[in-house]
Amino acid sequence: MTHDGPRGHTFVHTALWTAVIYVLLSVLSVAFLAPFAWMLSVSVHDLPGVFAQPFRWVPDPVRWNNFAEVTTLFPFWRYALNTAVITGLTLAGTLLSCSLAAFGFARIRFRGRDTLFAVCLATMMLPGQVTMIPLYMLFSALGWVDTYLPLIVPAFFGSPFYIFLLRQFFLTIPKEYDEAAMLDGAGRLRIYWSIVLPLARPALATVALFTFIGTWNDFFGPLIYLNSPELATLTLGLNMLKAQIVGTGATQWHLLMAGSVLIMIPNVVAFLLAQKQFLKGIAIGGLRG
Repeated sequence: MTHDGPRGHTFVHTALWTAVIYVLLSVLSVAFLAPFAWMLSVSVHDLPGVFAQPFRWVPDPVRWNNFAEVTTLFPFWRYALNTAVITGLTLAGTLLSCSLAAFGFARIRFRGRDTLFAVCLATMMLPGQVTMIPLYMLFSALGWVDTYLPLIVPAFFGSPFYIFLLRQFFLTIPKEYDEAAMLDGAGRLRIYWSIVLPLARPALATVALFTFIGTWNDFFGPLIYLNSPELATLTLGLNMLKAQIVGTGATQWHLLMAGSVLIMIPNVVAFLLAQKQFLKGIAIGGLRG
């Protein structure tokens, strides 16, 4: 069967562009995944195998004990617990504060609302380097340095970007739901908790995923505010491990990569758990855009 006429030409043109797009996506996927594949491969090598030429992507034998060994070189599980505590509290504070602020900006009319929202967005223009020293001086004056408070408390005061993201999603929820709930005697908080939040699960999942990954992988914040080794997080522990094994001679790349893989696992699990809602949020945002 041949495709004649404009319709056949359009079909061939569409099929060609689809093939080109898939090829480009495949190439980009390989480019993005190559460093992760290298990290996974090195994490199960021995040290000589890391520098062997040609490099063997699948070593023989596979050294699974690298993962167990790296956990004995520094207090891995203690640091994992510290990181989990900081991440969990930061996640709870971000979701609570940002959703409440976004609900106010999206569903409640009050004098100066738009101006206040513009001021909130304007704070996004400030680089973190500008506020870093004043914040450190503030937390130092409060006696919070070398505690988890500087890493957790700011999350309970909202993040401008997440407030903006949630507000935009809340605006797409019909206000007729609020009016019907008010006729049944529901207050603002009841509407927020029972109506808006359940309908905004894709947006909340997006905020939760970004917050989890950003906090779990945070290195700069703990480096500035935490001085005691027993309070360190996994990122600080991995950095200390690097300094420790570099000082012994050749860099133990296989152990560093094994530690990096272990630290990365919760990020992968978090994405897999939030994947459905995350992709749903992107799809809904695209349709409503």
